[in-house]
Amino acid sequence: MRSPLLESTHTLICHQESVRTACQHRSVCTDRLTRWWLAEECALAVSADRVWKVACSGDGNDALTKACAGFVDAVDVEGDGGPGSITTLTLSEAAAAASGGGVMRSRLVARDGAAPVVSNEVLEGGKVSRQFKSQVVEVKVEPAGDGACVAKMRVEYERIDGGALAPEEQAALATGYLSLFKMVEAYLVANPSE
Repeated sequence: MRSPLLESTHTLICHQESVRTACQHRSVCTDRLTRWWLAEECALAVSADRVWKVACSGDGNDALTKACAGFVDAVDVEGDGGPGSITTLTLSEAAAAASGGGVMRSRLVARDGAAPVVSNEVLEGGKVSRQFKSQVVEVKVEPAGDGACVAKMRVEYERIDGGALAPEEQAALATGYLSLFKMVEAYLVANPSE
């Protein structure tokens, strides 16, 4: 039985960071890039080790496909699984229709199993992602007592037009990422040997 304390908490934060562009030649540096970020966390009723193994370690691609059945049809990795490797999630027909894209492709930036934290640069995604020049997603999985953890996600992005996502788009983006962790949670609760 799930404790009410372990229900998903939604702490959505949006923050703007102005970053100065690099100067070229003798031009005056007056241009600014605007990077935005949002953060959210989700309490899960399974241990951090189990969530990490299936969702973040890179070793659980078969289990991730099982956990996200009906949403993810296949997980393919190009490369050795280390930084620079490209992961492609092929979405189910229903998920593709809902998200506006048939695949989600990302490049692994960093993975630290001891922390445990993983960072990916999104290369291709749904309709919201098409608004970005860049998007980096970082997920940290923290223990939260016996058999529980918290998945903390941060998405840093730069939109093509320089502005922030509308609140409903921020919520949709965060919910989309964290829904994968809720699917993994449901799978692991139903399959305690995984």
